Amino acid sequence: MKIMCVGDVCGENGCNHLRKVLPVFKREHSVDFVIVNGENSYNGKGLTPKTARSIFDSGADVITTGNHAFGRFESYEYYDSCENLIRPANYPKTAPGRGYTVIDMLRYKVCVINMLGTLFLDPLDDPFGMIDGILEQTKDCRIRILDFHAEATSEKRAMGFYLDGRVSAVFGTHTHIPTADETVLPNGTGYITDVGMTGVEDSVLGVKKENAIEMFRTRMPVKFDGADGKCKMDCVVFEIDTKTGLALSAQRFTVR
Repeated sequence: MKIMCVGDVCGENGCNHLRKVLPVFKREHSVDFVIVNGENSYNGKGLTPKTARSIFDSGADVITTGNHAFGRFESYEYYDSCENLIRPANYPKTAPGRGYTVIDMLRYKVCVINMLGTLFLDPLDDPFGMIDGILEQTKDCRIRILDFHAEATSEKRAMGFYLDGRVSAVFGTHTHIPTADETVLPNGTGYITDVGMTGVEDSVLGVKKENAIEMFRTRMPVKFDGADGKCKMDCVVFEIDTKTGLALSAQRFTVR
């Protein structure tokens, strides 16, 4: 089967571009299952039920998030009610929602796990220890995919090798810059350090470049506005052997 993982959707322009190109891409590449990181879909920080539904309507099967998961209060109840929307599993148990979900595809099940890195990010529970517990709980699910939302490339690489042979694929999100290291690791896990973003290309991570430049030059708080212009969708497609649950290939795409 082919599992497509889409980089962070940024703002209204990112949502609109996703809706435009995702259905066509799925059809042309015979994609079976789509995971989209949507934590920036509302003005670059957080998501709402409306932006989540837009992503689902575009063709996503599961939405993952990250450190901006709870940027909008109106999303809290939606996390609890929507099983296909997940947040990082290493948030405290009191947080809304769930850290992983299992989708029954009739012939097989797909488990999607979300985890937040702790290096240069929020001091949450250890993602390495927590993933072991989740894998133990989902032993009956052969196909398991992790969205590791992390800042440091070293932490993402370490997680990839830690899970090599134990999950189908690990894809990194958060930095919005696609890395050129898509691969199948030695023991059969598909991997990429960061899949990139979906949004305006002429921007700084989806934000107007003037805002970002002002912040770095003045070191003062700056209101970030979503950028306008031509968009792209960054993604990776993992081909998974449904008998073994391991990856056969990993291919990176940018769709403008």
